[in-house]
Amino acid sequence: MSHTLGIRQAQKQKTRQALLDAALGLLEEQSLSSLGLREVTRAVGVAPTAFYRHFRSTADLGVALVEEALGSLHPMIRQTVASAESSDERITRAVQLIESHVTAYPAHVRFIARERHGGVQPVRKAIQEQLGRFVEEVRDELAKDPEAEGWSDDDLLMLSHLYVDQMLITASLFLEALEASPEERERVALRATRQMRLIGIGRHHWLD
Repeated sequence: MSHTLGIRQAQKQKTRQALLDAALGLLEEQSLSSLGLREVTRAVGVAPTAFYRHFRSTADLGVALVEEALGSLHPMIRQTVASAESSDERITRAVQLIESHVTAYPAHVRFIARERHGGVQPVRKAIQEQLGRFVEEVRDELAKDPEAEGWSDDDLLMLSHLYVDQMLITASLFLEALEASPEERERVALRATRQMRLIGIGRHHWLD
């Protein structure tokens, strides 16, 4: 019996992932608010009723895509911020992480960029919650730096917001440069590095 249940569970997970993958592909050409569940099930080759075994609605599917796109980044962001020996190393690692993530998962990054201000409220909320977690995680690591002495929590949050906002801008620039030459991608990386360093310079003098 347990073996049979295991097979069924694996098949259910496989179908769920197929629905997510199909939706992500369809969303390359449209927004989530215009996506119909019949489009998704047709792409997978299952009956429309099968959709509801996995998601309550296309908005629920969109929230799952947000988790898939951003959830795995949390430990990587924390490690990038925590393990660096200097501010410059931290920035270099952050830019490299963003570039590699955009290169590996361009459809996910496009989805987040489009739906961050899109028409599906639960998805917008899910994205904002994920970004809020990034801000808090960066804040917690920056607070451990000797340079954070004397900083208020509000100021550390403001600084973290600046870094996370810059990471989002950098992701969008790398996305636009996916088909560009290596030289153009290098220019994007250099620009992002310089902009984050400028934020760092402001940090050094904030309490002056």
